[in-house]
Amino acid sequence: MKKVICSQKAPGAIGPYSQAVEVNGMIFVSGQLPINAATGVMAEGAEAQAIQSLENIKHILGEAGLTMANIVKTTVFLSDMSLFINMNKVYASYFDGDFPARSAVAVKALPKDALVEIECIAVR
Repeated sequence: MKKVICSQKAPGAIGPYSQAVEVNGMIFVSGQLPINAATGVMAEGAEAQAIQSLENIKHILGEAGLTMANIVKTTVFLSDMSLFINMNKVYASYFDGDFPARSAVAVKALPKDALVEIECIAVR
């Protein structure tokens, strides 16, 4: 049975999807754009956008009683691979010890012209 997870501290879905869904102890977090839920403003620059996307993930996982340590897989979407170094520096600071598996890909465009979007899978 699936359970929808939603945090008011992360931006609401901008389409027909849930922020996260839990099934059998696995939490699938939808791609998080770098939007501050309190202000509705998108962060500027790759580092700031990576921070905000990861903070949104942290809030959603917190709603499920989990932390970043529960993440086993992430996918990072970048509007340009030249942003990888700045994103990676921020990304590394959000994990202690063992890092989750990760893919990072450049895409033609992201919603709302974001530079960074991050999704993840976590387990209880």
